[in-house]
Amino acid sequence: MKRVWCLYRVSKKQQVSADEDIPMQKNACYEFVKNKPDWTITNELYEKGVSGWKKSLNERDEMAILKEGALNKEFDVLLVFMFDRLGRREDETPVMVNFLIQNGIEVWSVKEGQRKIESHVDKLLNYISFWQSDGESQKTSIRVIEAKKQLSEQGYFQGGTAPFGYKIIETNQQHWKYKDRRIKELVPDEVESQMIKLIYHLYVNKLIGYR
Repeated sequence: MKRVWCLYRVSKKQQVSADEDIPMQKNACYEFVKNKPDWTITNELYEKGVSGWKKSLNERDEMAILKEGALNKEFDVLLVFMFDRLGRREDETPVMVNFLIQNGIEVWSVKEGQRKIESHVDKLLNYISFWQSDGESQKTSIRVIEAKKQLSEQGYFQGGTAPFGYKIIETNQQHWKYKDRRIKELVPDEVESQMIKLIYHLYVNKLIGYR
């Protein structure tokens, strides 16, 4: 009987409850194992709110557990929903896959099958797949930054605490990402804005220092 460890990961903690992404990954892995009569799930590793692109493998606790488990022969198969759950860094993730395979661990994805390194072609495909994941992460980051930049330029609130002199109100516009939310914006607070005006008046017209 092959002992299977499953790894589930989401980049943001909001995904755990909002999209139920981890339960989706878990259910898919369990369904996959049902078709493997000689497989049994013996351990499950969870990474909640861990970016596979921003964080290196050395910064991820579950990767250390996987390495130790592989060295100690504690499991035979690593199963993930998709290989980008293992990581998205082109310079690190293929190395991790190679390490696992070289230590006798089969690396499987529910959606992409088994990853092998038996030939140069296998190694090239292994690298290319994570190179693509790395690129997609960079593109996503660029899109998010640009979207937030444009919204900020239009005066829409981007999160955090409202600066003194302003308050946060909810508009009628649908959020660009979360369809059940409305875009918020900053508007002057009637009371606090009077204090801001007084401060500027004293500084500019009365020559009183900022202290």
